[in-house]
Amino acid sequence: MMKTFIDIIQTLSVIAIPGLVIFIVGYGAIKKVKVYSAFVEGAKEGFNVAIRIIPYLVAMLVAIGIFRASGAMDMLFTVLSPVTKLIGMPAEALPMALIRPLSGSGALGVMSEIMKANGADSVVGRMVAVMMGSGETTFYVLAVYFGSVSITRTRQAVPAGIIADVVSIVVSVVLVNMIWG
Repeated sequence: MMKTFIDIIQTLSVIAIPGLVIFIVGYGAIKKVKVYSAFVEGAKEGFNVAIRIIPYLVAMLVAIGIFRASGAMDMLFTVLSPVTKLIGMPAEALPMALIRPLSGSGALGVMSEIMKANGADSVVGRMVAVMMGSGETTFYVLAVYFGSVSITRTRQAVPAGIIADVVSIVVSVVLVNMIWG
């Protein structure tokens, strides 16, 4: 049963991106949209957005660097590790769970370190990979994108983002333990 599920997921993962590209181009052709021109126009807009968000990106990366260099991240790991044991999360996966909402590149570095130490096919390696794929850089998005369009009152965005991050971490732990644990 589980082998069939894994085979289906692997097959879907191979065809997902090419299928999406073919679908978009085909749908555009049916609707008589000049797909290439629309793509180029979107790329121009994306470049302009990138220029606007650079100051916010730099500020966020500096803040994350200070947080990690100060030792505050390690203190947070020490405080939270007893809680993570209750849900079945190995202590090695805790850095990924904490850094993922802050920084995508930081999370990628943490994931790489964890996989070098434990192996990509280990339970903790698979767990951090699922966390990486299912989580979001909530605080990065809030700082960079909200800041670039001058949104100062985030209202429900922060609680919703934090709840989504917690859910993705817990579900990652549960599913990986269920499938490979």
